Parts: sequence; C-alpha cells; structure tokens
Amino acid sequence: MLSERRLQVLRAIVQDYVGTEEPVGSKALTERHNLGVSPATVRNDMAALEEEGYIAQPHTSAGRIPTDKGYRLFVDKLAGVKPMSAPERRAIQNFLDGAVDLDDVVARTVRLLAQLTRQVAVVQYPSLTRSTVRHVELLSLAPARVMLVLITDTGRVEQRVIDCPAPFGETSLADLRARLNSRVAGRRFRDVPQLVEDLPDSFDVEDRGTVSAVLSTLLETLVEENEERLMIGGTVNLTRFAHDFPLTIRPVLEALEEQVVLLKLLGETQDPGMTVRIGHENAHEGLNSTSIVSVGYGSGGEAVAKLGVVGPTRMDYPGTMGAVRAVARYVGQILAES
Repeated sequence: MLSERRLQVLRAIVQDYVGTEEPVGSKALTERHNLGVSPATVRNDMAALEEEGYIAQPHTSAGRIPTDKGYRLFVDKLAGVKPMSAPERRAIQNFLDGAVDLDDVVARTVRLLAQLTRQVAVVQYPSLTRSTVRHVELLSLAPARVMLVLITDTGRVEQRVIDCPAPFGETSLADLRARLNSRVAGRRFRDVPQLVEDLPDSFDVEDRGTVSAVLSTLLETLVEENEERLMIGGTVNLTRFAHDFPLTIRPVLEALEEQVVLLKLLGETQDPGMTVRIGHENAHEGLNSTSIVSVGYGSGGEAVAKLGVVGPTRMDYPGTMGAVRAVARYVGQILAES
C-alpha cells in the first residue's frame, strides 16, 4: 500500500501531466502543489512510485509520466467524477431536447460527447433484444398489401411492406391489429415469438395465410434488428493528440473502424455502471495507447445500450467521466419520455 503522501504525489503528477503534456519533475511539483515537504522528499517518493511501476521516465533527462498502472490507481482511488456545472447541464438538455427521432438522438449524443470531452465519441443504438414493443400498427396500402410499423419503447420505428396471399379487409386488419397488440404491447422482443405462435389458429381459415405472413414479417424484423449498431464521431479529435500515440495514430483509427472491437470495448450492456479501461487493459493491440470511458444508458433504470469516449491515456478522467455520465442520464430521460 502506498502512503497517503505518495498517493498525493501521484495525483499531482497525473494532474500536471494531463494539464501540461510535459513530464513532471520534483521541483515543479513542490512549486505547484502544497505537498508540505521538500523537493528532496518528493524525489524519494517519485523514486518509490517509479520502482513500483506507477510512473516512468520517458527520456534520461526528463521528469516522470504516469504509467497505465498509475492512471488506474488514480481513477480507482484518487479521482472523483467531476460534476457538470448548471449551465453545462442546461446546454446538454437543450441540445438533446431538439431531437426528432431515435437516429437524431444518437447523432446528437455523438456530436455532444465529442465536443464536451474533445475525444472520439461512440454511442451504441438501443439493443432490440432488451427492448419492448410499444405498439404494432397495421395499415392497408391496397386490398392485398399491408404496411407493418413496429414502434419500440426506445422510440425506434421499423416499417415493412407485406404482400398478402389474398385480399384482407379493413375490419379484419383492425381485428388483427387489436389482437396482436393485446398480446405483444409492453412485452420484451424475445418473448414475442411464443406470444403469437397460436394467433393464426384464432382466425377464419381464409385469413390465416395473411395473418401468418404478417407475423413472420414481424418476427423477421425483430431478428434482423438484433444486430448491434453504433455511431461514432469526433475521430478528428485524435489528430490533436498525435504525440500521445507511439509512432502513429493509424492503429487507433483502424481499430475504431471495426464495429465488433468497439462493441467489445464498450462492454456488456447488462453492466450499466461506469467502466474505465486504460491502455493495455484494452485487449485490442491497436488501442493499447488509449483509454475508454463508457457507461450504460436507458429508461426505467435499465440499460438498453452503452455510450462512451475513446482518447489517449493522458486524459482528464474526472471531467470525461462526469461528461459521459451526465450525457447518459439525459439520453435515458429522453428515451423514457419519448
């Protein structure tokens, strides 16, 4: 265990390095921070921190910089989540309140996160496996053609056109709409197949072909949309940190193009808490020089997806964690009200 003073020294090193981008020396630390000890004592503390792997010396004549291990201790023990100011919170709310549909919510969230944190923002669309059916609308387009509109609890809307095997009247369509919604409205997507499997049998023989066609289209829509989708923004922010990445930022950019990699990095949606992965804690080699801060968002206290940011390990962790948490909270509120 590190002593309280050495923890203070480590905190000061992280704060100074994040703020100045320059390796930190003992003289600068004692001048900038009220550590209450001499530069010689701070030098001894820094030697001990280096020996234990919390800081490292990038060049022979330079000061010290935090390692992944040092940042990890900082995040776990030394850094609180920096709350957003009232004007910042109002700005977030006003910006997101203007969204017209789910795609717009996700697009605005990506833009907002990238601007607030000056990092790369990643937002996962709400997963339909964890969504519920709000309503199924059936509209007659022609005597034997129907449009199915599926609306989810997260505001997602899916439309499909169905060619029916025989003409299907307005009365029959209204009957099917009512019976279908009485079974599936408010229910989880994964439960829908079981809930509707015997529905065709409750209709007249001549209507069963059309009822089956509508149901199979509905179930196909649920399966199709299970594929996880992401939106990413602010990649240009990485160029401002080019010197934070060894050799080149190309491996980072290549990793960010792989959706599967990003979904793994954001973590399991079932775990809605704040996750911070630092440097080599990221399994993908191209992201070993980055940190990822992510959190779940959703309505009614249950996470339906994740959002987060990717940036260099030299990151303002308290500020980034505060921004990510605040944005997730507002997105959850919008989904609940939509």
